Amino acid sequence: MCGIVGFTGNHQAAPILLYGLSRLEYRGYDSAGLAVRDGEGDTEVIKAKGRLKVLADKTNNGESVPGTCGIGHTRWATHGEPSETNAHPHMSDDGNVVAVHNGIIENYQELKDKLIRNGYEFYSSTDTEVAVKLVDYYYKKYLGTPVDAINHAMVRIRGSYALAIMFKDYPGEIYVARKDSPMILGVENGESYIASDVPAILKYTRNVYYIGNLEMARIRKGEITFYNLDGDEIQKEPKTIEWDAEAAEKAGFEHFMIKEIHEQPKAVRDTLNSVLKDDRIDLSEVGLTDEEIKKISQIYIVACGSAYHVGMAAQYVIEDLTRIPVRVELASEFRYRNPILDPEGLVVIVSQSGETADSLAALREAKQRGIRTLGIVNVVGSSIAREADNVFYTLAGPEISVATTKAYSTQLIASYALAVQFGKVREQITEEKYQELIAELKTLPDKIAKIIEDDKERIQWFAAKQANARDAFFIGRGIDYAISMEGSLKMKEVSYVHTEAYAAGELKHGTISLIEDGTLVIGILTQNHLYEKTVSNMVECKSRGAYLMGLTTYGHYNIEDTADFTVYIPKTDSHFATSLAVIPLQLLGYYVSVAKGLDVDKPRNLAKSVTVE
Repeated sequence: MCGIVGFTGNHQAAPILLYGLSRLEYRGYDSAGLAVRDGEGDTEVIKAKGRLKVLADKTNNGESVPGTCGIGHTRWATHGEPSETNAHPHMSDDGNVVAVHNGIIENYQELKDKLIRNGYEFYSSTDTEVAVKLVDYYYKKYLGTPVDAINHAMVRIRGSYALAIMFKDYPGEIYVARKDSPMILGVENGESYIASDVPAILKYTRNVYYIGNLEMARIRKGEITFYNLDGDEIQKEPKTIEWDAEAAEKAGFEHFMIKEIHEQPKAVRDTLNSVLKDDRIDLSEVGLTDEEIKKISQIYIVACGSAYHVGMAAQYVIEDLTRIPVRVELASEFRYRNPILDPEGLVVIVSQSGETADSLAALREAKQRGIRTLGIVNVVGSSIAREADNVFYTLAGPEISVATTKAYSTQLIASYALAVQFGKVREQITEEKYQELIAELKTLPDKIAKIIEDDKERIQWFAAKQANARDAFFIGRGIDYAISMEGSLKMKEVSYVHTEAYAAGELKHGTISLIEDGTLVIGILTQNHLYEKTVSNMVECKSRGAYLMGLTTYGHYNIEDTADFTVYIPKTDSHFATSLAVIPLQLLGYYVSVAKGLDVDKPRNLAKSVTVE
């Protein structure tokens, strides 16, 4: 959600901080700020409500702010309204401690009351100001080092946080601490960088460290020292980010979302090839042996948002090909339901960032109960990747747009690969069927590319006509219902059109009362054995005034007798239809948003990575 950057080195800090923050705009924010220190420890803090451009204008793009050590932040309001006062960075009463913070401090009121009793005053409504003054309190109480002060504060704070802190007595140094909120640190050419996500520092370094949970670090020019919660120094090995900086740029596209839609063929091909060796699926890198696969009695797929929709589609595929029972769980509900988990089960956590707070909590709940966990994640070194027993890395590269497209598609292909291999190992599919499925998987990237190339302009034309739509309903049966869920989310999150997805057979149980003249109804029809039933549901809607769009496979031309507008996708094995059918729906959501003149990559009230509950 919020974004953090930090820098200490030989160059002027403010321009570097602003650049880093600009690369984190996709995370969602409502205000921004910088704190920069010169060599004497004097601090200049500049904050602004609204877009980052306001802060850039205030500082002449950072040029008017001297100093080579600083921290910056884009804030997503949780405690306290969006305002310049509530924007980060925050300072202690005497300016001794300055900090920025991602996360939520759950016991902030209790800590605030303690600090007020000890003479502290508060100017903002934020929980972050409480954290800053708590660190200041312990720094002065014990007359120790910054690490001493921070670890005392960490023990008292309940909730999640990534903190970047500067102390007046230590100019040129930044201290960080982390619990359940992401943060990476980088070093290059005698300079050091801090960020809450890779794109912020990718221009400057690809040599990074991932700070672990309940750990701290001291950042000096070109030098990073790590500490555990007891304040003892610990060693870490650097990792190399394989993305290049160009991958995180728009490359001539108007928006990241449309760029990332076009990148899906490559992302899907790369992810599939990562486990495909000599035309067989090899899960040795994932870490699952045939013996372990045979023992799995139940699969629980746990995720949020679009990743949850991946799970809904995967459920049909996995159950059909492996005959293993599958449950799909919303991560935000999983641990509060006190779930009954089979000891021989497998909990699959799906997350692009690998930092989604609810998904991470679900992972830890499963591990605490002794259940094997598998993470399907896109970010190497992320919390879920580090903590899961096994990891299937998707190779989507950096995904910047808030609305996921290519990460969703790579999560799907990972799910298919697991389903096909599990089915073969458990002898639920023959060798001949196994080879057929793998051959079909290999055709998906080219088929995705063909849809983008052939249908983009038609969908753009149709989307322009729907720019004033107030409501849209996506309907389907079986796997098509799972596709409908993602199509509905794509449109609502970027175009602000009210949309809902329904299992088509449920229309008559109340939903059809919402259909009136001109209501857009999108029917998904990729499953041959359910085709006629869904067409019947569409006809019911049409008789009540609905305007129909049909999405089906080549060969079903009679849909044109029913639908007002039809999009066809190439034929594929019905298990894999989601990978193709979702592409026109991504394009539809994108082009409706463009037609309405909205900020496609940064939809209101949304953030890329939801790292707080």
